[in-house]
Amino acid sequence: MQKRSLLYIIVAGIGWGTSGLFVHWLQPFGFSSLQLTALRGLVSFLCMLVYVLIRDVRLLKVKPLELLTFLGSGVTLFGTAAFYYMSMQASSIATGVVLMYMAPVYVMLFSVLFFGERLSRLKLISMVCMLAGCCLVAGVVGGMTINTEGVLFGVLSGLSYAAYNIMTKLEMRRQSSPVSATLYNFLVVAIIGLCVCNPLVAVERIGENTAAAVPLIVAMGLATCFMPYVLYTLAMRTLPAGTASALAIVEPMSATVFGFMIGETLTVFSGIGIVLILLSVFLLGRAESTVQ
Repeated sequence: MQKRSLLYIIVAGIGWGTSGLFVHWLQPFGFSSLQLTALRGLVSFLCMLVYVLIRDVRLLKVKPLELLTFLGSGVTLFGTAAFYYMSMQASSIATGVVLMYMAPVYVMLFSVLFFGERLSRLKLISMVCMLAGCCLVAGVVGGMTINTEGVLFGVLSGLSYAAYNIMTKLEMRRQSSPVSATLYNFLVVAIIGLCVCNPLVAVERIGENTAAAVPLIVAMGLATCFMPYVLYTLAMRTLPAGTASALAIVEPMSATVFGFMIGETLTVFSGIGIVLILLSVFLLGRAESTVQ
């Protein structure tokens, strides 16, 4: 079960890493970052709703306390993406990526403090490798523009991501259904997104490019949100919160590879960063097997 959960997290990270591809393909149609976030959340919610209706409609029923928890995790899920995009817009992609992926550090510390999880030597080494690799992949070694607003948004994105991980872990410890949790998280993301993204403009953009935009939007929802978050939530049932979050760091690695596929340059530093991230994943896997 542990090995399957580790695989779920890695596949989820690869799915998240395809986000850059869809942004690259959809931006020419005039969609803003918030509109893409809202559309992704809406597609994911509809897919999950169909799945629940087919599998077991009883999964729609949740306790009031669970609903409140799902609301909180949904808000943090939306905040993660929104602040991440804001950070990149205000400063640079490197700033946004590095600060966003400080989240595993927050999660690991919170997990040790509040969940009683053990911070082993292997986990600590893997965290150092992960942070170093993330900085290299993001291009920090090549020089990074520091913008106060961008840094603030980046920190908020990382904290939101850490909070999402912690709240998801709490949901699983309370025996909440991961399917129900994911469904209502997507619903919250879709509602917030549609409220703040100027949906009428998004509808106009879709109407102007229906044949090309709709398949891409559906694929984006499935590949970058529905599939990865379902797998991630399932994995959280058996993995420590810090380990799950750190393993998802394969996202910037896969994002770099996909970026290379669409014409971006893969530098020597990026290559070293990918190796360090893979080493981090390997060490975390060893740490898990040692604990077991």
